Amino acid sequence: MSLVLAVEEFSPEHEFVLDPWVPFELGPIDLSINKAVVYLWLGGLVTILFGVWFMRFGLSLRPSRRQTTGESLYDALQGQIAEGNLPSRAIGRWFPYVASLFLFIWILNLIGFIPLPISSEKFHAFGLDLPTWGIYAATANLSVTLALAFITFGATHVEGVRYNGPVGYFKSWIPAGAPKPLLGLIVPLEVISQFMRLVSLSVRLYANMLAGHMLFLVMIGLIFIFSSYYLIVPSILFGTVVYIFEVAIVVTIQAFVFALLSAIYIGGAIEPEH
Repeated sequence: MSLVLAVEEFSPEHEFVLDPWVPFELGPIDLSINKAVVYLWLGGLVTILFGVWFMRFGLSLRPSRRQTTGESLYDALQGQIAEGNLPSRAIGRWFPYVASLFLFIWILNLIGFIPLPISSEKFHAFGLDLPTWGIYAATANLSVTLALAFITFGATHVEGVRYNGPVGYFKSWIPAGAPKPLLGLIVPLEVISQFMRLVSLSVRLYANMLAGHMLFLVMIGLIFIFSSYYLIVPSILFGTVVYIFEVAIVVTIQAFVFALLSAIYIGGAIEPEH
């Protein structure tokens, strides 16, 4: 009985249920404010403050450690993401986008591993109902990552048409020298491959962040599921290893890959021949 009750009480998937805190619907579109929206607002605010603090505030010819860190980050993003994947004529326009995209996703991922009292659940202490502290990643929500992917997807095709014209851009989707009898097969496949970019961007980030959070929650939750003192040490140790791995490596890699692929897609649309 205790095992059954423990399993019913601990359900890690409930961490990702988004109940509307402020319901708001615009026709068929649900614009309700929920936990993911609040985390997005927080991530956006922290990203702005981070950028201002490192890149704008108190710059001098003799850089401080903070300024040196900001300049190193800028150089890394420009060299690793922009210069190798965006045409030189488009770097000035699109480097700010891919760099901001990296910082925003990176900070969202990091915030997702910081316990915060952003929750609709309450606990009673000192005669008060206080919000429960917990971890939640907005990027572990497919709607969030898909929205970010749609921005890159739209920018890719807008820039492709703007630089090459509609005929030249869509003509570039067809491989040079492709046999005419196969065009009926090649064209649909190319259209599908363009939409698969939405999947490659959104699902990769979503799945990695969701898997990391679920694995961490499950390892810690084993203590409560089996109600065994013997599991405390191995569960906490393994959970800590997962937590450190996610914070130290995964959050940065996933932000970098998303920004890198965005630069590749936009650059490829501007100069399809490359």
